[in-house]
Parts: sequence; C-alpha cells; structure tokens
Amino acid sequence: MSIHSDKIPLVTIGSSEIEAYRFSHNAMSTVYEIYIIHDDADYAYQAAWEAFAELDRLEQELSRFIGNSDISRINLLKKGESTRVGPDAFDCIRQCAQIYNDTEGAFDVTVGCLYDCWLNSDKTLRSPSDDELQKALQNTGMNLLALDEADYRVYVMADYMGLDLGGFGKGYAIDKMAQLLIEWEIENAFIHGGTSSTYGLGFPGEETGWPISLSNPQHHDEIYARLNLHNRALSGSGLQKGQHIIDPRDGYPVEGRLAAWASTPDAATSDALSTAFMIMTPDEIRRYCTQHPETQALVLPESDERNFGKTIPEKDVFSFGFSQKR
Repeated sequence: MSIHSDKIPLVTIGSSEIEAYRFSHNAMSTVYEIYIIHDDADYAYQAAWEAFAELDRLEQELSRFIGNSDISRINLLKKGESTRVGPDAFDCIRQCAQIYNDTEGAFDVTVGCLYDCWLNSDKTLRSPSDDELQKALQNTGMNLLALDEADYRVYVMADYMGLDLGGFGKGYAIDKMAQLLIEWEIENAFIHGGTSSTYGLGFPGEETGWPISLSNPQHHDEIYARLNLHNRALSGSGLQKGQHIIDPRDGYPVEGRLAAWASTPDAATSDALSTAFMIMTPDEIRRYCTQHPETQALVLPESDERNFGKTIPEKDVFSFGFSQKR
C-alpha cells in the first residue's frame, strides 16, 4: 500500500492556523484523503494506514469490477439462485433497500443494467431501443433481491442483476474509516473520497465543525451555502462534467439538475441521498427531509448554454435545512 503524507496549514480561525497531517491513497477509482490533527506524526500515520487498509478490504468485497467480490458473485447469479456474502456487503444491501423504500425508488443500486443499456464503453450516451429499455427496467428494482439475515444470503429474482454500490459504497467506506480512527482515539479528522463524499470528525477550533462551502460547479465563486461538519457527512452528485445519472423509476437519464448535496450524520446515507436528490422532485425531497429531520438538502437547476457558468438565481435553488449564503 502506498500512502502519501505531509503536514499543511488546514484552516485559519481568527489569527491562528490549525495544522493537520494529510494522507492520500488511491482506491475505488478515486483519491481518498484523510486530514488528522494530532501531536504525534507517527501515530497519525499508523492510524491513516489502518484506515486505508480497511478501505482496500472493502473495495475487494464491494466493487462490481472485481471478479471475485461479493457484488460480482451476486451479479453472476441466475434467477432463483442465491449466494452467501460477507457482513459488509449484506449490510450495504440491507441499508440500500431501506433507502430505496424511503426515497420511493429514486435510489436504487440495481441500476447496472440500465447504465449498460444507456452508456457506450467510453461512458458516452447511446440511444437504446424501446425493447432494450423495457428489458433493462424489468431487471431493475430492489424488490428483485431477497435477503436472509440469519445466513447472510442474497437471493436474485431477475434474469440479469446489475447490482452496483457506486452510489453508496464510497460513503460506507468513509464511515468505516471514521469508526476505525475513533477506535484509534483520533478525535479530530476529516475524510473525503474524491471530494464528493466527506465526513468531519470532531474539530479543535472555536468553530462548530470543519468549515465547508457549497458552490456552483460551473462558477466556483458563487457560494450557495456554508456549513460546519462536526461528526457529520456531506455528499454531492452531478458535480463532474459528463457524469450521467439514470432515474431507475422510468429508465431515462436525469435532466434539469446541475448538482445536488445531502448532509446526514453518516456518509453512506448522504452518498445515497445526493444521488436520489438529483432525481426526486422538490416535493419529494421536502417530504423526505421532513420525515428525516437530520437530513439537509440543496439542489441546483441545470443552466442552459446561454447561461453556462453564470449565477443561478436564488429563487431557483432548492434548499432544505441549509442556511443559504451568497
């Protein structure tokens, strides 16, 4: 395992700088970073090493692109077959099933066959036939998986299963890494996976948590909200140019949304909800947040070509629980 580290001034609070050790590691097709505030550099390094080892272990179990992973074995099952999986894969699927129900199907980790239907090998959009789309929809839905909790067994009721934890596994790994740092008695740390999923553990300054701002991905000077993460996560979706999100409820790519953020007490849920909020209507998001008061949401509409990179009017920004600041 290769871990890069250095010590940098992280933030300035008043007239004082807070320094943190920064460690980075490649996994899950992105770069993870951990910032640790600690007096002992060697101890911080060892803790980061263990956290990244846990990350690598989870990738081996949860990635559908690794041939012998738990998820790949599920995707190889025929209709009516089952397989036993490890506790982490089982826990991920169980949590995803709950979020699927809570978001009325907007978040669905069985969308792999829909992505295969819509995307070319280079990830550009193609136009599937009606028959291709209907077949993909018939093999999409968390109702096509059954879980036996007593035996960690997963049953498949689809002709083809395209289980993909990409919208959940990154956050799940961050939660596991944070828990490991807590076991190492690290009190103040910040973890992110590719900057799209983050978790703030503690914070030693006078602020209430690790300072974060949410800005227009096309116009970074335009700040829409600020928050402080204290034992709390924030995730964003739709932030990368060319990224495509498919609505599993109708099978079509999402249009009209530029970005969505979700903040919750854990990174796995925020990761899932940022994807779901790219899909759900404002009324659906508001209803979800009302039923789950620990959740904050912010959604930016897509700009047309004439307004690319321009300020998005505040009235067009959907926000629930965030204090909007320009």
